[in-house]
Amino acid sequence: MRTLLAALLGLMLLLPVAGFAVEPDEILPDAKLEERARDISRHLRCLVCQNESIDDSHASLARDLRLLVRERLKAGDSDQQIYDFLKQRYGDFVLLRPPVRPGTWLLWFGPALLLVIGTTASLIWLRRRQRVVPPSPLSDDEKRELATLMDR
Repeated sequence: MRTLLAALLGLMLLLPVAGFAVEPDEILPDAKLEERARDISRHLRCLVCQNESIDDSHASLARDLRLLVRERLKAGDSDQQIYDFLKQRYGDFVLLRPPVRPGTWLLWFGPALLLVIGTTASLIWLRRRQRVVPPSPLSDDEKRELATLMDR
């Protein structure tokens, strides 16, 4: 019974809590605008958490950004205008998926490059390790010489 309870508790901890960060007072009365706001929020990085969208984050700055997105939507801005405004203010870092350009190549291609380098280094190491020839067994003369040295 205890293992079942522990398994259920562990499963509950693994359930995503996405969507619970948006507080009821933030939700727009217009369902279409709210859906646009949520879609934009899912693509913006929380500048405090840095690995969550502002839609998922409980940080106060994320809340401020969610409110800013909703204010700009109510003012009539397009999605692209909101992204441009936030990029101008915070840089490409505010986007969860920054654009691919020379300044972000390391971010985009660095993990793959590290994987290739690590795989190549591992293969080279394994091949060199296989080339090591085990020592040949001692000849009779060497065994006798060793025995005389050990007897001393």
